[in-house]
Amino acid sequence: MYSDRRTNARVLRREPSLREGLRFLRITAPGFKLVSVPPENRDIGQKTKQTKSGKKSGFLAHHSLSVACVGVLILWIVLYTVSDPKTHWGSFFGNAIADWSGVVVTVLATKYLYELGSAESRKPPLNLRGPFWETITDHSLTLFLLATGVCWVVVYKHADPDSKWGQVAGNIVSEWTQILALVVLTKRLIETHSKESKK
Repeated sequence: MYSDRRTNARVLRREPSLREGLRFLRITAPGFKLVSVPPENRDIGQKTKQTKSGKKSGFLAHHSLSVACVGVLILWIVLYTVSDPKTHWGSFFGNAIADWSGVVVTVLATKYLYELGSAESRKPPLNLRGPFWETITDHSLTLFLLATGVCWVVVYKHADPDSKWGQVAGNIVSEWTQILALVVLTKRLIETHSKESKK
């Protein structure tokens, strides 16, 4: 209690306006007492304030979008595996695999990779390891899509286009081409009021 009084006295000496305010409170409210809050209670109050502000923590709080997209993609793969691709539902599941593969790539690739000047990418960070690595970083998203796109083309080339998974491979090649084109086109071309455009 004695240490709390000394702390309060030091605060009052540093803050004249606070001292005048307390003097007014003593006159208008004789029962008023200045109480120091222990440090541990201050921490609890700060944590409570942060919780009320709506801040979340944990893996799902930061990665719920990617987890949901991957989960939906796995669902389409399972449903397509047990379905007949010649039926309407089977054809739908096959197309959905390609579409949601593109969604997963868009969510995850744009999180770690960059394309300088593209509306589909964040601004690349400064790379201090030299001009070569800076160029690689600035265009890493396009390079990734090109490399993985070539792999899908090779898979589709060696697959039967009329087979169950050959059709999916063809759809994925089309989806990759669309994503790559959008990344490159938004570097130069503009569509007013569109979220897919820089301006």
